Parts: sequence; structure tokens; C-alpha cells
Amino acid sequence: MASDAIDNITKVLVQSAKLAEDQVDAELTKLNQMDEDDFERMRERRLEALKKAQKQKQEWLSKGHGEYREIPSEKEFFSEVKESKNVVCHFYKNSTFRCKILDKHLAILAKKHVETKFIKLNVEKAPFLTERLRIKIIPTLALLIDGKSKDYVVGFADLGNTDEFSTEVLEWRLGCASVINYSGNLMEPPTVTHSKFTKVEKKTIRGRGYDTDSDEEDD
Repeated sequence: MASDAIDNITKVLVQSAKLAEDQVDAELTKLNQMDEDDFERMRERRLEALKKAQKQKQEWLSKGHGEYREIPSEKEFFSEVKESKNVVCHFYKNSTFRCKILDKHLAILAKKHVETKFIKLNVEKAPFLTERLRIKIIPTLALLIDGKSKDYVVGFADLGNTDEFSTEVLEWRLGCASVINYSGNLMEPPTVTHSKFTKVEKKTIRGRGYDTDSDEEDD
């Protein structure tokens, strides 16, 4: 029985290797059959794609992408969100220590993910907006796509329940909401050590004032 199983596995491996070899041979044959005109057309298509990508990047940069910026009031929030497809907005308070932790990571991601606009807004300057978006816990990240709030990162619960989460973990969480172009595995965080990851459900919270997710306050 063991011998039969080994024979079957060997056959499968041989078939897989033959299939891969046939695919490589087909690609080589295709390349060998191409003439100079074919290669020139390939080069032109590649150049056109590069030009298009560069033009798109310049358009994003002209709209404030590529850097992590603070906007002065809720009035500017609506114009900022309207002109960009993907927006990450950090609702913060100066007195909340964990907002400063998020600032560090968001500044890094803003430079890496130029396709997304990264901004921050002081909740004390935006009472109408924070009430409208039901923002109660500080810090909160509002993740917006096409002008609509798609998801929220409330406190650090989604980031391992620790102040020591990595930039990569936050990047993964934003990727789960499709607010950035994420190339990693969305099925699990990039690094899981001693922290426990949980999914934060969207909450409807009524009332005034803001709770802080931080145990520390600045003097």
C-alpha cells in the first residue's frame, strides 16, 4: 500500500514538472517567433503604461497625496475627501498619547501609498463632523472611499491591542478595507507575536464628549 502511494505521488510530481516545462517551452517558442516589430510594440506599450502611471502619480501629488497633513477644520475635510478616491483621516486630540503613535506610522504610509490621501483633523475643531460620523473613541481612523466612510479603525484593538504595533500591521489593516493598494496576505496580519488581534465592529454611540483609548495624557 505504501509503495502504491509513493508511486502515485511520483506520477503527480512528474506530471506537474512536465506541465511546467511545457509552459516554459511555449513561452520560449512565442518569444522566438516574435520579430523586431513585435518587440517594438511591446516596448511602446510598456512605455505608455509607465507614462500613464507617472501622470497618475503627479495628479495624486497635486491633490496633497504623498504626505501626512493636518487640515484646519471640518470645512476643508469635505473638499479633501471629494477630490480623492481613497482617504484615511485620523481624528485626534493633542492630549491623547496614542494619537502621536498613529502619527508616526501614518507619516510613513503616506509616503509609501501615494494612491491614498492621509490627513488628520482635531476633533475639538470638528464637532459637527465627529458627531455625524459617530466618532467617540480617540484615536479613530475614518477610512473613506469615493467620499463615503467604508470602515473605521477605533483605538488599537484592530492592531494587536498594543502600543507597540508595527507600521506593517497598520498597513495590513488599511489593506483589509481596500483603502490602499496592499500586496500582502489579507488573511492574517504580517506579524503576530504576543498580541491578540480582534475585529472591531462599527458602533453607533450617542452622546457628547470623547473617550480616549490611551491611559496616558500629555501634560
